[in-house]
Amino acid sequence: MSTPQRILVIRLSAMGDVAMCVPVLLAFKRANPQVELVTLSRKRTNYILQQISGITVLEARVLDVHRGIAGIFKLSRELRKHKITAIADLHNVLRSKLLRFFMTGTKKAALDKGRSQKKRLINDPNFFEQLQHTTQRYVDVFRQLGYELDLVDTDVLPKIPLENEITKILGASTVKKIGIAPFAAHAPKSLTEARAAALITEISALPEVQVILFGGGTQEITLLEKLATAATNVISLAGKTTFTAELSVISNLDCMIAMDSGNGHLAAMYGVPVVTIWGNTHPFAGFAPFGQPTENQITVNREQFPLVPTSIFGNREIQGYANATDSFDMQQVIERVKAILG
Repeated sequence: MSTPQRILVIRLSAMGDVAMCVPVLLAFKRANPQVELVTLSRKRTNYILQQISGITVLEARVLDVHRGIAGIFKLSRELRKHKITAIADLHNVLRSKLLRFFMTGTKKAALDKGRSQKKRLINDPNFFEQLQHTTQRYVDVFRQLGYELDLVDTDVLPKIPLENEITKILGASTVKKIGIAPFAAHAPKSLTEARAAALITEISALPEVQVILFGGGTQEITLLEKLATAATNVISLAGKTTFTAELSVISNLDCMIAMDSGNGHLAAMYGVPVVTIWGNTHPFAGFAPFGQPTENQITVNREQFPLVPTSIFGNREIQGYANATDSFDMQQVIERVKAILG
């Protein structure tokens, strides 16, 4: 059976999941240089995909032009102009299912999210096992289409040269750059202000380092600016520059400390060592940043919090677990950072 030669790759959101697509697409291009990839995502995440050479990047405007059933049908008609021969649906949500339905006569494969296993992981106290990593689930979609590819840790993007604007903000210092992103979209995955302040103080006290804080949203920007006063070698980039400029800084970090959030995945797609602090979620669900060793995953004590993970995405709060994330071992994080910096 002949394999398709122009594949539409669908991943409409979120930031971290799009970032996890990157090593898979790089591995695919490395193994199958003759095959054309056309990616479909949303405007903000498209810059991530545009850094992969040799692929076509299209925008899904799901909030206006491509909104609703009629909009998805219109999108399918637009996509036919690209002579798509197969669809790799790395999202598998209602929108992408509709798109697959409308694109009749095209070979299709869709992501298996492992819902039943993930549901068991958060509900069955006797089931606590490592589930398949999300990047491997993406690989399996391409295998369904007839392709073999193998991920290696070097399937990452190159560093982005720092813009002059960024150099002015950070200064010309040659010390090690450590990123810290202490917050996440959901409270059970975030540190409290007090614990974030303690972490920043400890890390900024390491010799010859500059600490750069990352985050977004009005409330976070204000809080990170306050936390940046911890020491003269701490600076917050939140709200001060563009997303593309922020990515250039992330790509040049020596280490990133992040919660279970998009910033960790963005750093990992450049091959930056990432130390992840987990709270009510857990790396066993398959969302650890790509290429990071087990010792970089700092989890809470399950003897103290036996119900962890309480959810897959961190959006579920249960009594007594509100600040579980704060219970991480600070010294363990510091030792990992020291080992990474050498």
